[in-house]
Amino acid sequence: MRRTLLIPALLDHHWPLLRWAFMSDQWDPVVLDTEAEELGLRYLHNDLCYPFFLIAGQVLSALQSGRYDPERTGILISQPGDGCRGSCLIRLLRPALNRAGFDQVSLVSLNVRELERGAALPLSLSAVRRALAAAFWGDAMLLASHQTRPYEAHPGDTDHLVRAWTGTLSQDLAQNRNLSSSGILNRCREMAADFQAVERVPRRCKRVAVVGDLYTKYCSLGNWDLERYLEHHGCEVAVNGLTWHALYYWDTHLTGVRRHGTAPLLRWACRLQGQLCRILTQSDFASLPPYPELKALGAPFSRCAVGAGWLLAAETAAWVQAGYPRVLATLPFACLPGHIYGRGQYAALQRRLPGSLIVGVDFDASLREGTVQSRIQMLLDSALS
Repeated sequence: MRRTLLIPALLDHHWPLLRWAFMSDQWDPVVLDTEAEELGLRYLHNDLCYPFFLIAGQVLSALQSGRYDPERTGILISQPGDGCRGSCLIRLLRPALNRAGFDQVSLVSLNVRELERGAALPLSLSAVRRALAAAFWGDAMLLASHQTRPYEAHPGDTDHLVRAWTGTLSQDLAQNRNLSSSGILNRCREMAADFQAVERVPRRCKRVAVVGDLYTKYCSLGNWDLERYLEHHGCEVAVNGLTWHALYYWDTHLTGVRRHGTAPLLRWACRLQGQLCRILTQSDFASLPPYPELKALGAPFSRCAVGAGWLLAAETAAWVQAGYPRVLATLPFACLPGHIYGRGQYAALQRRLPGSLIVGVDFDASLREGTVQSRIQMLLDSALS
């Protein structure tokens, strides 16, 4: 009998597809989407970074709901393995689960740095192929939907298309179909054509790029539904795809034998990403340059690869060059590498990117929505030359 693998929210646009990479004879993955911030605060110190409370609260809420048998349930926790305190989340979450009476629930580590080896989630070649396809398909859907929704003639058309494609791609992943390079790209072409065909009306929208920490960039719980807030205020939102972050992590965090052994796969992924970018631009969707070009673009700003590191600077510069002069840099409050290696770059970026505006926003349980929204309005209301 398979066990339930609970996956805390992190990647709103990708988890519905990526979950199929973790489906196996042993595990049945379930992506959590409930909000339980207060519950998380009861079990963790309030000086920890914001995602910890949200993840802990989600996990405890799911277990306390009675829907899952604790004896047959595991929790998937990603561990970056650098200066991010998320690398310690398993050790912080274990005592919290024990205090709540769930000591029999296993914690499963997802990382490529050989952390917590006894809890590591084994991934088969088939799982890796599904994960790569899901990541590229999620990127195509993310970028195309963001550039379609603000202009749709009939509200809801874009979301309907996202749901339809999520269902189609989920069937592909469940049946191991279209996982070759040509199959992945053909699906991307079909998606781009469908989103391009959505009936539109001309609207004047402010173009805003969102950069920053993985959790606050991709997770609506972590950024308080930031994308919808910006769209409601007449913005077209740009968020870069997950594969750029994955390649950044792959390129900068793997060293020695492990990096050498995966070098061919890294080159293959970079080539595939380049082809994805061409598909999007041919369908009139903006896309950041492929990872090698983006890395070169970020070199003048920073070479640090801790947390968001130089990727934040590179994405900011690339989005400004792509026509998104307003940049919202989002971080969890108390994210140490984010504040040092992220916020520390804002002034230099502002000097090197004339005609742009960068505003930093922190998310935390101690803040209220009005505080965050007032900072966002600073970005939206400013006149740019």
